[in-house]
Amino acid sequence: MVQEFGGALDDLDQALVHALQIAPRAGWARIGAAIGVDPVTVSRRWSRLTEAGAAWVGCHPAPVVADSGQGCLAFVEVDCANGRLSAVARELMAEPHVIGVEHVSGGRDLLLTVLAPRLSALTHWVTHRLGSLAGIVATRTYLSSTVYTEGSRWRLRALDSAQIARLAGTAQTRADAPVFELTELDHALLAELSADGRAGHRALAERCGTSPDTVRRRVHRLFASGMAQTRCEVARPLSEWPVSLILWCRAAPAELRAVAEQVTGAREVRLCAGVIGRHNLKVIAWVRSVDDAQRFEVRLAERVPALTVVDRAVALWPMKLNGHLLDERGYRTGAVPIDVRAVAPPA
Repeated sequence: MVQEFGGALDDLDQALVHALQIAPRAGWARIGAAIGVDPVTVSRRWSRLTEAGAAWVGCHPAPVVADSGQGCLAFVEVDCANGRLSAVARELMAEPHVIGVEHVSGGRDLLLTVLAPRLSALTHWVTHRLGSLAGIVATRTYLSSTVYTEGSRWRLRALDSAQIARLAGTAQTRADAPVFELTELDHALLAELSADGRAGHRALAERCGTSPDTVRRRVHRLFASGMAQTRCEVARPLSEWPVSLILWCRAAPAELRAVAEQVTGAREVRLCAGVIGRHNLKVIAWVRSVDDAQRFEVRLAERVPALTVVDRAVALWPMKLNGHLLDERGYRTGAVPIDVRAVAPPA
């Protein structure tokens, strides 16, 4: 059961979350040394935050997995019949490959983020699963081409440069580590890590039916190659940026990458992804208020004049975020492990 978390994050909580955003799987001794607190206190603070659903560490397949031909990412808009939105959302939130479910304002009821092992599996799921789900009136699917930035790069910014540098040395990705073909064990490890990104090797071994040494090697390889991406999240009301703004944008195809790189430089941006459809860029930003959402769009237009915003929406209730289930306040209540293998193959 999620415990009530009162007030805001204090300075130590913010430092701890920021530290885990930089080094999500670092040991408590290293985290404590970086923020100037003993490991026992750090561990106790983290337990308090996680038990309240105020912060958590998850993991998801990184964009390089899709780039290597082992998956695809899509955004699906869903229109629901009157009175059926909650029932439809509950069904979709239980799907292991539907990693995001948001009730949004504007011209669609739900916005889904979907992973699939290949395009044919995605097509089969959209046609046969979504097409037969009671309460859905219409759907629109947009494939993602390139993910220019995603939420694991977002930071709370509570630490100074020296503390950040001290933690940056814990990075597990290596530029020379090759991407490889994922095995069934790799998929199982990704699923377990998606629900608990700090799970230890022994616990993972027990859950996946193998040895801790094997898990240690496979997990190290997943992170070294950049195929697994861990991230520390914080409940939105505690972040000072509680409103999630979604923008669908357009840029000239020849300028798309340059425009996207300018967009990703804005502090508020959590996601910037190329999409194939009537717009070619999707942007998600966290802002301080609904009023600030409009001000952010003005700032973005000044920063990136070559970008045209085609449509916009606000997430009224982010119900599921990278496999983690959220209540109406934005606090974590549980998780559905991410598993792209759950998508039924075409007949």
